[in-house]
Amino acid sequence: MLEPLSWRRQLIELMLFCLPALLIGLIWGYLPWFLLLSLLAAIAWNGYNQLKLSHWLWVDRSMTPPTGRWSWEPLFYGLNQMQQRNRRRRRELALLIKRFRSGAESLPDAVVITTLDGHIFWCNGLAQHLLGFRWPEDNGQHILNLLRYPEFSHYLQQQSFSKPLTLHLNNERFVEFRIMPYSEGQLLMVVRDVTQMRQLEGVRRNFLANVSHELRTPLTVLQGYLEMMNDESISEPLCRKALATMQAQSKRMDSLINQLITLSRIEAAPTIDLSQQIDMPSILQQLQHEAESLSAGQHLITFQVDQQLKVFGNEDQLRSAVSNLVYNAINHTPEGTQIAVSWQQTPQGARFQVCDNGPGIAAEHLPRLTERFYRVDHARSRHTGGSGLGLAIVKHALSHHDARLDISSQPGGDTLFSFYIPSRLVVK
Repeated sequence: MLEPLSWRRQLIELMLFCLPALLIGLIWGYLPWFLLLSLLAAIAWNGYNQLKLSHWLWVDRSMTPPTGRWSWEPLFYGLNQMQQRNRRRRRELALLIKRFRSGAESLPDAVVITTLDGHIFWCNGLAQHLLGFRWPEDNGQHILNLLRYPEFSHYLQQQSFSKPLTLHLNNERFVEFRIMPYSEGQLLMVVRDVTQMRQLEGVRRNFLANVSHELRTPLTVLQGYLEMMNDESISEPLCRKALATMQAQSKRMDSLINQLITLSRIEAAPTIDLSQQIDMPSILQQLQHEAESLSAGQHLITFQVDQQLKVFGNEDQLRSAVSNLVYNAINHTPEGTQIAVSWQQTPQGARFQVCDNGPGIAAEHLPRLTERFYRVDHARSRHTGGSGLGLAIVKHALSHHDARLDISSQPGGDTLFSFYIPSRLVVK
């Protein structure tokens, strides 16, 4: 192990240079001249090693410094050790940067690092996808050249980042910006996609408004008739009519509340046990009797059921899904409509479908039929007691069974509601 260079070592080396000159001078004479030659030799030796060092630093630039002797050996060795430490530090720093970038790429948010004046230093992949950045092409670009929104420009220039900024982008997405100091001369910008949150907030507001509206109507009717019945002069026929109307409205509210509870229970169960064997033929046989009773002979209803076809799933949810589809076909089609219900095995799985030759549904209504409280004909739905929740219940119940409700219809043509239970859930 070499030791650092010291004055003692330099003096010993100088003495080694001068010792031969001293001995020769004592023997031959001319001592000053021999000492001068030895000093010149020492200067030449050091100059030679300086040239080697300069050549390595400026010309050679190899990873390993040149070898040296005597006092130059610890210098070259020290340079070699320092270079190895720097290489280790660079590797550690590169690994640290790689881990940081890997972690930033794994974040569910877009991450952008900028200078204090707004020039982009780095961004992750989600920032490229969400904000439309290109990396490394946009390295050094000013962020206001890429995000041309007055609100964002004002937010960045005022340098007050205590509150986040929510912005509606041109790609119809809502994003939330949070900016904070990151390191000396840099800012860390975290951008979160809050589009779904905003949509859910809108759904919540619409849901509350619709529930309030649906409950207010029957309550207004009940309140009006109750006030009218306080009049002692009310006739018996009018009293019977009032009681019948109040009973119908209370049933409507009870049905609405039950459907809301059913929908809430289905949505609150993110995962369900799909190991239960469901006897769908038995459920459909019972549903056929209920449908014929509900129709009271006004519709021609046929059931075509594979008696051996059973599936795995949740019985309550599947019963709710098929019954809502059949009841909708009866309640929303006129007298004389033919309704065909089918439960058959197919290569794609177990297929359930309800087909009717009623008036049909216009194409603009089809994408919204499974929305809560959405109704094609509000007047007819109110007359039949429809709440607009049935198909929403069907949609969520089927989603737990990896199934999707397909709807096809057109005015004046057949209307078909169908879904497939995947083959892996079919009892073999």
